[in-house]
Amino acid sequence: MPAAAAGQRAAVVAGYDDSDSARLAVRWAARHAAAVKRPLEVVHAWVWPVFTSNLGPVSGVAGSGLRQAAETIRDAGAALARAAAPGLTVTARMLPGLPAPVLLDAAGGAALLAVGSRGLGGVLGRLAGSVCADLAGSAPCPLMVVRRLTLPGQPVAAAVDADAVRAAVVAQAAALATATGTGLEILHVAPGRGAGRAGDGAAFLADAVAEARRLAPALAVTGTLITGRHVARELSAAAAGADVLVLGSHHRGTGPGNTVSGVLQQAPCNVLIAREVPCGPGG
Repeated sequence: MPAAAAGQRAAVVAGYDDSDSARLAVRWAARHAAAVKRPLEVVHAWVWPVFTSNLGPVSGVAGSGLRQAAETIRDAGAALARAAAPGLTVTARMLPGLPAPVLLDAAGGAALLAVGSRGLGGVLGRLAGSVCADLAGSAPCPLMVVRRLTLPGQPVAAAVDADAVRAAVVAQAAALATATGTGLEILHVAPGRGAGRAGDGAAFLADAVAEARRLAPALAVTGTLITGRHVARELSAAAAGADVLVLGSHHRGTGPGNTVSGVLQQAPCNVLIAREVPCGPGG
């Protein structure tokens, strides 16, 4: 996807493959795009050209063929988005290739990429691999993995650590909480033992809470210090009452990392993987 033209806001991009999970992702993305006043682009990865060149209609059968089927899926995704957010500017594209590479390309210059928590099923799902895991490590923009529609009143939770993407996590979590009109809870897991390490963790958490309040003075921000060795499990449990859990990926370009992988498998809520980009999910 080309970068937004001068004066034009970057789009929210949603992957769509006609699965139940993808329908949730498109509906979430449409409502989010409307809330933050951005256009939405629905992208369908057309996998069949990878496996066959026989894409046209069956002779004598109107409306048949793999190309026609893919166009129907693409158009259904766009229609679903328009129904979820009437008045939203929605475009739709059908791009040949496996889902992860197609969505990585489509997300270039995007404000946010939204995907379902489960990709293609059956044989194609095994051939395509884990789309969420691939995107979590490599997406060029913030990645929202959607498990459910937004639940009004539930806070955004943000997991912060002493890594380079911490500022992006805080900023994008604050923007998302502001867009959804809810509160923000900053979480920090201190994996060590002893009063000294707990004190360091408390100071680190306080700094992150202060940064969130500076970025969004009207936002209700709280902080929670967690002690535990299994970071993904602790974060997933702490986020049980959250609408979204925001965290950063330590291993961009080489895989999502153990914590992100664990959270994607265990968290009961939507998960946003933050990125160091000029415009976050609500900015």
